[in-house]
Amino acid sequence: MCAAITVQQLSAPVLAAVTVALFLVAYKLHDQRLFKLLRRTRWIFLSLLVIYAFLTPGSPLWSLSNMPSPTVEGLEDGLMQLGRLLSVLAGLSILLTLLSREQLISGIYSLIYPVHFLGGSRKKIAVRLALTLHYAETAMRDTAVDWQDAIRNALASTHYDEASIAISAQPRSLIDIVLIAFSGALLLGAWT
Repeated sequence: MCAAITVQQLSAPVLAAVTVALFLVAYKLHDQRLFKLLRRTRWIFLSLLVIYAFLTPGSPLWSLSNMPSPTVEGLEDGLMQLGRLLSVLAGLSILLTLLSREQLISGIYSLIYPVHFLGGSRKKIAVRLALTLHYAETAMRDTAVDWQDAIRNALASTHYDEASIAISAQPRSLIDIVLIAFSGALLLGAWT
């Protein structure tokens, strides 16, 4: 989350360098997962670029009569947004490659500890997240096989499997504390 917020504040050259670095790391770790994420978001990429290019005021790229023109400023803004999205997706690919689902849920469970002080239940949040991830993975796998059957199954009556979800809170190591402090510093730097 800190990376997603931080990339919003980066200048174009720094964003380009960060995006390329994250993309290369994600590609090296698990290229299929990275390309699957990119393939699933290709229409978002295209929509962002078109919306920014044609709806941002500025200098037209070409001057043809009766023909809409993208603006230079719109293309620049659109490419910046695409770079931000690509860097976040590459970071997500890295995260999903390095952590199992149980480790991801356990990490979120640990990080949302302050919810306890606000009267919320972090166990409920973690269990709901685990169930959401489980059903999302199942739906994506079913959709990849046969999208028509997936729609029929989604519209059919709901059947819940009885399962237990175990949340194992891992003890924090020194590297965890350093990374949390570093992320907090990045987040503070992005806000100031």
